[in-house]
Amino acid sequence: MDDAPAYEEFVATRLQALLRYGYVLAGSRHDAADLVQDALIRLSAAWPRVVNKSSPEGYVRTTMARLHISVWRRRQRETLVDEVPEGSYEDSSPADDALWRALGTLPRRQRAVLVLRYYEALGDAEIASLLGISRGTVRSQASRALEKLRLVWGEAVLEGRSS
Repeated sequence: MDDAPAYEEFVATRLQALLRYGYVLAGSRHDAADLVQDALIRLSAAWPRVVNKSSPEGYVRTTMARLHISVWRRRQRETLVDEVPEGSYEDSSPADDALWRALGTLPRRQRAVLVLRYYEALGDAEIASLLGISRGTVRSQASRALEKLRLVWGEAVLEGRSS
């Protein structure tokens, strides 16, 4: 970092003010320190891009506010329960077994396209780049694979219901 002295000077002069701002946001000294630390880490990575280096405090304060909101949102999604859930979960559904067997019957490229698209949630361009094929080939392979899966997996599920 070329501007290391400027960054260190900013941190040294504004740290206490940032900690007070973090305390107002979070209501806890420990959480305030975490917010400041995370924001300063992000500032150090972005220091060369900070437009107004004479006053980077706005960047840090905005980052702290966004980090605090992010933590708050995560806490809001938590669901507390009285009892701890089981240690592991296994689903031995016949339909799932049939699906995995059906996936095994697909050619390697079709199976790779489906896994990358639906399991890894990659887009066509990313899949094409990873596999070294065109986007059109990705779409055609996915279409053919899904068509074959519908036939093979559907028959297996129906056989499982009738037995």
